[in-house]
Amino acid sequence: MAHVSDLIASDIGEYLRRHETKSLLRFITCGSVDDGKSTLIGRLLYESKMLFDDQLASIEADSRKWGTQGDEIDFALLVDGLAAEREQGITIDVAYRYFSTDRRKFIVADTPGHEQYTRNMVTGASTADAAVILVDARHGVQTQTRRHSYLVSLIGIRHVVLAVNKMDLVGHAQKAFDAIEAEYRGFAAQLGIAEVTAIPVSALRGDNIVERSERMPWYHGPTLMGYLETVELDETRAQAGPLRLPVQWVNRPNLDFRGYTGLVTSGRVQPGDRIRVLPSGRETTVQRIVAVDGDRPDAVAGEAVTLVLEGETDISRGDLICDARAPAEVADQFDATLVWMHENPLLPGRRYLLKMGSVTVPAQVTQIKHQVNVNTLEHLAARRLELNAIGECNLGLDRPVPFDAYRDQRDTGGFILIDRMSNDTVAAGMINFALRRAHNIHRQHVDVDKAARAQIKHQRPCVLWFTGLSGSGKSTVSNLVEKRLLALGYHTYLLDGDNVRHGLNKDLGFTAADRVENIRRVAEVAKLMVDAGLIVLTAFISPFRAERQMARALVAADEFLEIYMDTPLDVAEQRDPKGLYRKARRGELKNFTGIDSPYEVPEAADMRIDTTVLNAEQAADAVVRALAGRGIIDATGA
Repeated sequence: MAHVSDLIASDIGEYLRRHETKSLLRFITCGSVDDGKSTLIGRLLYESKMLFDDQLASIEADSRKWGTQGDEIDFALLVDGLAAEREQGITIDVAYRYFSTDRRKFIVADTPGHEQYTRNMVTGASTADAAVILVDARHGVQTQTRRHSYLVSLIGIRHVVLAVNKMDLVGHAQKAFDAIEAEYRGFAAQLGIAEVTAIPVSALRGDNIVERSERMPWYHGPTLMGYLETVELDETRAQAGPLRLPVQWVNRPNLDFRGYTGLVTSGRVQPGDRIRVLPSGRETTVQRIVAVDGDRPDAVAGEAVTLVLEGETDISRGDLICDARAPAEVADQFDATLVWMHENPLLPGRRYLLKMGSVTVPAQVTQIKHQVNVNTLEHLAARRLELNAIGECNLGLDRPVPFDAYRDQRDTGGFILIDRMSNDTVAAGMINFALRRAHNIHRQHVDVDKAARAQIKHQRPCVLWFTGLSGSGKSTVSNLVEKRLLALGYHTYLLDGDNVRHGLNKDLGFTAADRVENIRRVAEVAKLMVDAGLIVLTAFISPFRAERQMARALVAADEFLEIYMDTPLDVAEQRDPKGLYRKARRGELKNFTGIDSPYEVPEAADMRIDTTVLNAEQAADAVVRALAGRGIIDATGA
């Protein structure tokens, strides 16, 4: 018995070792609604013997309750896990499933077909090596097929299977298959998809899924499973590229060891290799490669290691270690393609956080060049991107970062945008190229700096940012504050919302996008004035928290005071010195804050003035006292 047990244990150990060394293919299924994506995955799970007896019993019961195949098993129910999906017979969320064969392991993402779930499909495709695009043999290439093919090309998936499904419903006719294949290959060529393998299948009946179908003797290509087991992995291709290792951690367990830890995303590295660290540009040599099991002779794409370098090199998290012979680029302005993934629209000028690999940096979209109609590939003019929209944009970053074009290196060319206020991921992006001005424009050193300019004025420069509804008294109070500061001998400048729109911002309207740009320009001007040593007062509604936070971030933490003129809407309407509320109520004035455009109340203003309690003179005195209390001014005289 012991001998038998030993044999069983040995067999299990050998199986586990083989399983551990199998390669892993990630792929997605996509296409039009009801083309059979979920059924196909269910069939793959069934044919690969990845279902337990209790799962089979459960799916048989579910098929009787929810199924669409009569008395037969509805394989789609193995994947459509949400109740809403089962009731509607469609896929809503991305569903991931794992299965394996003797040759390879697989993770498949079943992505939704509807346009409103574009962001879900992009999420599923972001890590995929291959895409299986299904087409109903009865209907041919549809609008959603074209859209998903465009997204596949955008994400950079290089291996595409055109699975012409439901061949049983067209009598397994070669003519129907050939027509669909020809049409799709023509469209794929326009998108730059070079590798397309067309396979006629019936997911429901199992034709050409695992075994070659006797019903289609005219087809001589691979089965779907045969293709998936042999297609080249992106990881294999990545290993042939130049070295890229984003530094995730400076590993310093003791005084005698300093290493730089990260995942090799491209290429190969060995001791003795010459490397360049970006963005600094410093070069050195790899001394050791350390992994969990000790020193290694080399490391390739897909492996996490620690590099020990020769000499003292200043490296931190977010830096990129590259092959010195083929380094990445460094820039702070890019042309990029964005997939917008949030309910709130993208507004140029609003500041976000850009995260690419292990680096996070403040960024803003400076221009939307065009939006792409994903159904026709037409380029459309756009001033904002709504949920699921795709556009080509210019991005500006606060500092230069290392990168590769996304088409060359997905890991060092892809990024996400994060909302600074909510920390929500709002977009996925792909860098196309650096803007030429990013390389040609550099900061010029000046000898006279902010401290020198402030010293000669005998004052601390700062921004007093008055915000509140129209009619809250921003202009009146800020004007009174400036008069008091001038009387005390301080150098000031008041940027008023109406005055600025007569000159600097006269080209802007009052849409959400224009309001964002209005505040961006004012904030930049205020920053320059602070650099000139002035006390700057701004009186703007500035309705969005994100833009007020952007303005705050442009100057030092102790150089910005947000002053909230707290006035209830009904009180502001009663005052209505310019008659604007009455016009807005009559529908004559669109996008008016408080009526048909929102005002986001400050969550932590530096100062709150209740204008129902204090009059303008009292409010101005309160601001001056607050400045004195913070040591910004001497209220007894400059």
